[in-house]
Formats: sequence, structure tokens, C-alpha cells
Amino acid sequence: MISISALKSVCRSRTRRARWAGLVAGVAIAACASSFAFAQASGKIPDLASSSFAWTPLTVNGGIARYGTGWFDPPAGLRGPIKQDPDYPLRGNETRHPTPALGNWRDPILKPWAAEQMRASNETLLSGKVGIPFLAQSQCWPGGVPGQLLWTSEPLYFIQTPKEVWMIWQRDQWVRRIVMTDQHSEDVKPSWYGESIGHYENGELVVDTIGLAAGKYGFIDMFRTPHTDKLHVVERFKVTADKKFLEALVKVEDPGTFNEPMYMTKRWRRDPNVWDESICAENNIDPFNSNLVPPPEAQQPDF
Repeated sequence: MISISALKSVCRSRTRRARWAGLVAGVAIAACASSFAFAQASGKIPDLASSSFAWTPLTVNGGIARYGTGWFDPPAGLRGPIKQDPDYPLRGNETRHPTPALGNWRDPILKPWAAEQMRASNETLLSGKVGIPFLAQSQCWPGGVPGQLLWTSEPLYFIQTPKEVWMIWQRDQWVRRIVMTDQHSEDVKPSWYGESIGHYENGELVVDTIGLAAGKYGFIDMFRTPHTDKLHVVERFKVTADKKFLEALVKVEDPGTFNEPMYMTKRWRRDPNVWDESICAENNIDPFNSNLVPPPEAQQPDF
């Protein structure tokens, strides 16, 4: 795994950068991609990557901008994402006393099996039983696609090269790789992030993903909305004209789970350099005493 702090230090010094070898050097140099000529060509390629700024999550809910909130927003004029169960509405202050993430299992877009699974999940969570995570990240696993976009409180970075785009999250330095090509592989092995291919279109990074593993923790959002291995996700990333925000429009199709395509948006704010390292397994605490998600903790030391 490539350290975020290592990438930063390499970008700071040409001398040190010259000493690094192999993949680490290539990735570190790519982290300074804002100066790459290909990233500036005719203004058609969005400038997503830099060693001097990060993209911090931002959600606009009910007209109020709140940082670190983990849900998708509905795009205007399109069928939006699964929302909170109206029987358990979000409270005014979701920071100290968060409402449990309870998806609206009655949403008509859901196939019967998916609705029943979400209903049972909600009931288990409301009963006070532990063992059902909000999402895979609660167990220190990757969040999948598009769920990883919802990681709520730590920044996202991009590395852009002509052949690949990397998305790197500060937490655990999760890396999602997007191959810049126009065709998927003939045989895609299911995985957390699936196979993502991308291209640039009208100033946007367009990412097409298939091969997403379905299973116990194969959710697309914080509401534990499940999916099958037929899930197909298309994301369009663009930087706003004022360069202050990154926006994503996500299209989700899964004929095994949903009765029609579903669309959702996510937004990030451009922040000054906030490179850091965060290790999920070393932060096994429950600061709000919610007891909703059991933190991962080994029963005995490894050595």
C-alpha cells in the first residue's frame, strides 16, 4: 500500500524523487499532475489532481451545507437515490446524536427481495442488536462503487496519468484504479471496486464500472441498499467553473435489484493541502457511544 505521506514528501523534493524507484516513483510524480501538459489540453480534461489540495466531502441537505454527512443527494429531474425511512426522520443535529441510517425499504424502485432485506436490516438495527454495519467501511473494508464516494469525513485525492486515474482516500489509503480505455475485459472477476474504465468527455471524467462483488456487505449506500452482480455504475466527475468544488453525477443500474435506473449526486470542496494518514484499525473507538456498529478489535495480539 502506498503511503499518502510518502507521496507528499516525494512531490516536495526533486532530489528525493529521483532516488525513488519503480511504481512508487511513478505514482508520486503523477501526484503532481497539475503541471502535466495532457491535463491542460484545450481545457477538456478536468484538473482533478494536485499535491497542494484535496477534495473534502460536502453534502447539501435541505438547503443546508453540512460536511461529513454520508448520503447521496438527488439530481434535479431524475429518479433520485434511496432516502431515509420517513418513519424515522433525521434530527436537527446529526453530529452528536445521529439518527440510525434506516433506508426507505418501501421505495417502489426496489425489487421485493431487496425491500425485504432492507426492512429486516432496519428492524435489527432498531432492536439494538449489534453486528450490522452501516457500510463496509465500518469493518475497515473498501466501500465499493458507488458507496466509497460516501466516505464521510476524510479527503479524496486524484492521480491522473494518460493510462490510468487513481482515486486515493486518506483513510487507509484506499486506492481505486480507473483504466483509461473504451472497453471492459472479456472476463471480469468480481471485486470490491469492480473493473472501472474511463475517458474524458466535455471536461468531465466519465467512469464505467462493472464486476462489483455482491454479498453480505455489498451495499451501494449508507442505508445498506443491496445489489447483485449485475450492478452497472457510470460516474461523471467534473470541477465547477470557479474551481472550488468537485461534483459527481452517478447512474446506477441493476435489473436484479431495481425496477429502473437510479441517479445520485455527490459534492466535494477543494481544500488546501491536508495530506495525512488515517488507519481504520487503529481507531477502534465509539466516540458517540452509539453502539450501533461494533469496531474491529483483535482478540489477541499478532506478535
